[in-house]
Amino acid sequence: MEPRVPYHIAIIMDGNGRWGRQRGLSRSAGHKAGVENVRRLVKMCRQRGVKVLTLYAFSTENWSRPSDEVQTLMDLLVFWIRRDLTELKESGVRLAVLGHPERLPLLARQEVARAVRETSSNSELVLNVALNYGARAELVDAARQLAEEVRQGQIAPNEIDEAALGTRLDTAGLPDPDLLIRTGGELRLSNFLLWQVAYTELYFSPVLFPDFGEEELDLALAEYAGRQRRFGGLAAEEEGASAPCSD
Repeated sequence: MEPRVPYHIAIIMDGNGRWGRQRGLSRSAGHKAGVENVRRLVKMCRQRGVKVLTLYAFSTENWSRPSDEVQTLMDLLVFWIRRDLTELKESGVRLAVLGHPERLPLLARQEVARAVRETSSNSELVLNVALNYGARAELVDAARQLAEEVRQGQIAPNEIDEAALGTRLDTAGLPDPDLLIRTGGELRLSNFLLWQVAYTELYFSPVLFPDFGEEELDLALAEYAGRQRRFGGLAAEEEGASAPCSD
C-alpha cells in the first residue's frame, strides 16, 4: 500500500535569519537561502503528490522588522517571481495569495498579480503564498463581510454558521491543511491559519528552513502517515471496542 500523502501541506518557513547569522552572514543572506529552498520545496511536494502547498511568507507583524530587512524581503519576492514564473507555469503550478497583497510596495504588487494571472489555468499544484497575512485579521475581515451582508439583508443572522464563515476566508474553496510544518524549532502557530488548522496534524522541526530538504520533508510525511486522524471521533480500533458493563 502506498503511504498516505497529505493533500494540503502548510509550512511556517522559520529560521532564515538565524541560518544567516549562524554562518557569519547577514539575515538577508538567510532570507535569500530560504527563497532558494522554496524552489526545491515546491518541486519536492509536486513529486510526492501534494496538491496544495501554503507558505507563510510575510505576516502582518513582519512590517515591524527593520526597514532594510523588509525591503530585502520585498526584493526577494520580486526576484523569485521573475526567475521562477516560467518554471511554475511549465510545471502546472497555480499561484494564489492569502492576505492583503494590495498593501505591498508597487513593484512587488505588480509582479504578484502577474504571476497569479499567468498561472491561473494550472492545476497540478496550488501554491498559496501568504503575503501581508494574519489569521486574526482574516477572521475580522470575514466577520465584517458577514455583518455587511446581514445589514444589506443578503443573509439572516441565524444563517451564519461555520460554512458561511469559511467561504469568506482567504482559503475559500480549498480544503483545510492536513499537515502543518513549522521549521526552526519554535513551537507556536504565530497567527497562521488559526481557523483552518483546527484538526490539522502539527509537525515541528528543529531544522532551519533553508536546510529543510528532502530528508526532513520525508520525515514529516512519514510522521503524518503514521498518525490516526480522528476529527473529534474515535480511531477505527476504538470504535469496535465494547463499552464497560455496569453492575
